[in-house]
Amino acid sequence: MSEDIIKLRNLKKIYRMGDEKIAAVNNVTLNFERGTVTCLLGKSGSGKSTLLNLISGLEKPTKGEIIIRGLHVERMDETQLAKFRQQYIGFVFQSYNLLGNLTALENVTLPLIFKRVGVKERKDRAMEMLKAVGLESRANHKPSQLSGGQQQRVSIARAFVNNPEIVFADEPTGNLDTKTTYQMMDLMMGLSGKNKQTLIIVTHDMEISDYAQRIVHLSDGKIERIDYNNQSIKHSNELENAHREEEK
Repeated sequence: MSEDIIKLRNLKKIYRMGDEKIAAVNNVTLNFERGTVTCLLGKSGSGKSTLLNLISGLEKPTKGEIIIRGLHVERMDETQLAKFRQQYIGFVFQSYNLLGNLTALENVTLPLIFKRVGVKERKDRAMEMLKAVGLESRANHKPSQLSGGQQQRVSIARAFVNNPEIVFADEPTGNLDTKTTYQMMDLMMGLSGKNKQTLIIVTHDMEISDYAQRIVHLSDGKIERIDYNNQSIKHSNELENAHREEEK
């Protein structure tokens, strides 16, 4: 029986603009099973990124519950949230969010530094991840010396280097061309499938949503409907099998 790693209960986020109240997330109740890929799909202003920010603890809800691994995220203070994210969560952002004064290798080691992993081990693990994303030869390059696709590969390596249980990807291919977009999606799907990680992707792109096993359609802060994508499950299994063959 599948386990729900994330549970959202009657979640609301209301912003005040002058005298007006805007419900960016409006009474959302939703579960996420461990090891599955879910896409939060919607147009700009649908509430998808706000919902992701709430789940990950980057924003506090106005009302409702966010329960991850049995813990109430909405009750945590900033110190507790920081430790929680370091332990269990990885992020992939549209704008990459790499530190420009650090090399690719140094950017990937950052989550391991926060977890106080030793210097040699974190360097070895970061190099292993850069190799996995095809950037071993670019380890000593800074972001300004890398293409957009290469920067996103570094971002993905950083998100997965800790082997987090949950990875959040907010418009992860929004700044990439079509070919690179498919490469990045295959890469994330392969890594998450191999390690049985829960992957939550925010996008407005229907083609990206095809990678997910479940598509949650959002509009005006509410869930419109939920679709299940059998083709994606097949695709995910094929990627996982390919990884097994590589390891033999």
